[in-house]
Amino acid sequence: MPVSVEPTSVDPSQNGSAPANAGTGTPADVPEAEAMRPHAEDAFAGELAALAAQDDRPRPARWKLSPWAVATYLLGGTLPDGTVITPKYVGPRRIVEVAVTTLATDRALLLLGVPGTAKTWVSEHLAAAVSGDSTLLVQGTAGTPEEAIRYGWNYAQLLAHGPSRDALVPSPVMRAMAEGMTARVEELTRIPADVQDTLITILSEKTLPIPELGQEVQAVRGFNLIATANDRDRGVNDLSSALRRRFNTVVLPLPESPEAEVDIVSRRVDQIGRSLDLPAAPDGLDEIRRVVTVFRELRDGITTDGRTKLKSPSGTLSTAEAISVVTNGLALAAHFGDGVLRPGDVAAGILGAVVRDPAADRVIWQEYLETVVRERDGWKDFYRACREVSV
Repeated sequence: MPVSVEPTSVDPSQNGSAPANAGTGTPADVPEAEAMRPHAEDAFAGELAALAAQDDRPRPARWKLSPWAVATYLLGGTLPDGTVITPKYVGPRRIVEVAVTTLATDRALLLLGVPGTAKTWVSEHLAAAVSGDSTLLVQGTAGTPEEAIRYGWNYAQLLAHGPSRDALVPSPVMRAMAEGMTARVEELTRIPADVQDTLITILSEKTLPIPELGQEVQAVRGFNLIATANDRDRGVNDLSSALRRRFNTVVLPLPESPEAEVDIVSRRVDQIGRSLDLPAAPDGLDEIRRVVTVFRELRDGITTDGRTKLKSPSGTLSTAEAISVVTNGLALAAHFGDGVLRPGDVAAGILGAVVRDPAADRVIWQEYLETVVRERDGWKDFYRACREVSV
């Protein structure tokens, strides 16, 4: 027979986090300002509140915002009262609109793309805007068990009293079904195929059987699921055709232009730097452009001017890796330099990102340095810095 799962009350001091069985909440004794990486609903609480206050459009059941407001939250804009909503995703508007619309239907959403295309970032912000809680998360790995998606047991209770509601430990997906919220499954294709298929009944029948109790949990209106998958993981644990049919797939592309990628990197570096109390680097935009140029040229296999073909290394050289390289360089400049981001601060990070295979990638990097970087006007300091760390 159908059965409901009692929603777990959440103390405001816990930053809107999930209980311990979800494994993602911030402990109550850690102030929000001290969290290294606040959840999206906490970091952008002001923007979400401003959108909710001025959002007069129809909202699907249990949504905190209308689909239009969710898209505005992700893409950015200015509200009638002058409140500025910062962009969370820089890319084609239609992609965001399709993703948001999918969540308003009975189909789950699969965000697909190469590493570093902001799949996790978009997933988190979608859940925060739709449900006000991005912490109902299952992290996919090769060792993810079926219990992480369905439910587990409190074995002390189980041994003492046998199968019962008190002994059952709901998964984040089960909680989302019972409370009409958005669940997230990260790196779906890293999860073993037999565990993946646990989602088929949940997504098609909107129920989760509990055969040990002769019961089931039925999803209430507002429930949906966002999964992410990595293009590079194809062939590892490919989705079955039955499971893939339950998803509407949205492919997140790499940034179309160097300017868009520079904008993304500079925004995220600024956000991360402020969260780590790193000083803003004056004149750092030149080095960000340089990192983005190197990554794009090696990734595309051709120089920006189209004159020289290049060999591509084994790494992905994604936007996320560019953000990491610049952030690390900013920390070097702040703690061991004069606070100005210079070529020497990013050179080591670029080397680590490019040379993943010490044999093949090092040859590709050396060839790129000598044939492209060395001859490029204004890049002499960068060339020398890269040569020093490459020796």
